[in-house]
Amino acid sequence: MNILDWLVGQALPTWSRTGVDTSAGGFFEQIDLQGGAVEAPRRTRVVARQIYVFATAERRGWLPGADALVDHGLRFLRDRLRLPDGTFVSSALPDGSPVDAEFDLYEQAFALFALASARRGRADREALCSEALALLDALRARWAHPHMGFEESEPRSLPLRSNPHMHLLEAALAWAEISEGRALQAWEAFADELAALCLSHFISPASGAVHEQFDGDWRPIPGAGGELVEPGHQFEWAWLLMRWASRGARPEALTAAQRLIACGAVPPRAPRAGPRGWPRASAARPLSTDDPARPARRPRPVSVANHRRTA
Repeated sequence: MNILDWLVGQALPTWSRTGVDTSAGGFFEQIDLQGGAVEAPRRTRVVARQIYVFATAERRGWLPGADALVDHGLRFLRDRLRLPDGTFVSSALPDGSPVDAEFDLYEQAFALFALASARRGRADREALCSEALALLDALRARWAHPHMGFEESEPRSLPLRSNPHMHLLEAALAWAEISEGRALQAWEAFADELAALCLSHFISPASGAVHEQFDGDWRPIPGAGGELVEPGHQFEWAWLLMRWASRGARPEALTAAQRLIACGAVPPRAPRAGPRGWPRASAARPLSTDDPARPARRPRPVSVANHRRTA
């Protein structure tokens, strides 16, 4: 059985039945070995990713009725996980009672991505666009780093992390691919800023690998934390930089992406014991020659050098 047969024939049907909480709302995060749903707090990142999964299944015709599951996830995301300021809690009980209401940049990135994933073909697509832009405005207003990117908290806490910015770039590109006019300009500018931050600060000039933890000036923190390299993240960043490069004349991004792929295959430091599946899944996209997520647009030259926040 190949991976697509397994996905369409087993994984999607299972998670569309057992993984959906039809009574309380949202999605279950785990299924036990007996095939039953495991009750646990609902995390924004998981609800958001499930929205993306079912939206993709709907678009490709893999799962009949997937559009209803997208709507189901959106209701929970908007009604139970969103705060009055437009940001999202990290996790909540099924009734919406917050379990972890602390701001987490990672969760906001996934929420932005979910809104983009759900927008295609929906009657309320303009509302989804407005909600996403409002969230971006909220992030810039309260958590913008003075140079580029975003802080982790208010007041500042360290280290700063590259990983939330990776998922923000994923969301920015997703929105840019389906937007027009001023919204398109906003998302393209956001993607440009995040890609420039990666190329100028996250990637080590010596190894070519993306590092994970940084001080307040976007320098790798001293010690093991600053040296940490996640093989799976090399592939994810490579794929995103390839997508970003496809939207303009950016040969430096393609060169960086090729180095990242090499670093992911052979990390600069020995990996810790206990291999996991997600880095292998992350490797599939940049190594694929027929990735449908690579849009074709007229080149739009952008200089990465000396890129600074403009808003």
